[in-house]
Amino acid sequence: MGIRRAQEKDAEDILRLLVQVNMVHHIGRPDLFKGPTTKYTKEELLELLHDDSRPVFVLTDETDSHVLGHAFCIFQQVKESNLMTDIKTLYIDDICVDENCRGRHVGKQLYEYVRNYAKENGCYNLTLNVWSCNEGALKFYENCGLRPYKIGMETIL
Repeated sequence: MGIRRAQEKDAEDILRLLVQVNMVHHIGRPDLFKGPTTKYTKEELLELLHDDSRPVFVLTDETDSHVLGHAFCIFQQVKESNLMTDIKTLYIDDICVDENCRGRHVGKQLYEYVRNYAKENGCYNLTLNVWSCNEGALKFYENCGLRPYKIGMETIL
């Protein structure tokens, strides 16, 4: 297995994984998430793959022909704020391991790669959001050493 920046040739596999991510959210919160669908169209994804401020990484099989997992990231930076300190963050916007590969430490490898990438690029921290209905993801992130730093709350009207 190898990890690298995503390329256009990976688009179909990434879109397949995005449906898997969507369905986890749709099953957990059908009141909010449509299903089955993807967060990005193919055209949007292809454009995103060339944006250095939003790197996308893939973990591939031994032949580099099938994507087993992905991580969509976004560089965020606070500068000259009256309230916040000047820090650079790498935000994981989306991370997914193919449901057929779960339990094989693919997610851990992908997360560690992204974590090292953030450190190498001068980031202060690595952040992400996780839906409370996604208990598997919550456990995974806690096992990776992440801790809550803010909590979103709602009431349904």
